[in-house]
Amino acid sequence: MRHFIRATLLALTVIFAAPSSQFVADIAQAEAALIDINSAPKDQLDVLPGIGPARADAIIKGRPYNGKDDLVQKKIIPQNVYNGIKDKIIARQKKS
Repeated sequence: MRHFIRATLLALTVIFAAPSSQFVADIAQAEAALIDINSAPKDQLDVLPGIGPARADAIIKGRPYNGKDDLVQKKIIPQNVYNGIKDKIIARQKKS
């Protein structure tokens, strides 16, 4: 019985370990594809929907941001524009 329990636990570990490591890798890759509003240059910001040269300049001028929703809270962009880009941006924090 003890061997059966060990074998079952080992099998469950193998089954659940592989997808979780892939899941973490997928999250890291998706995060890397996001545009960081705290460090992106103007040309990267400018290509976002609803963000032109003037709004890109305003985003750069308003740095740093604690969160991506600061763009709306600081009145850099309107809510409808934020809704269109919120899944494409991130506000990474600099490490001390």
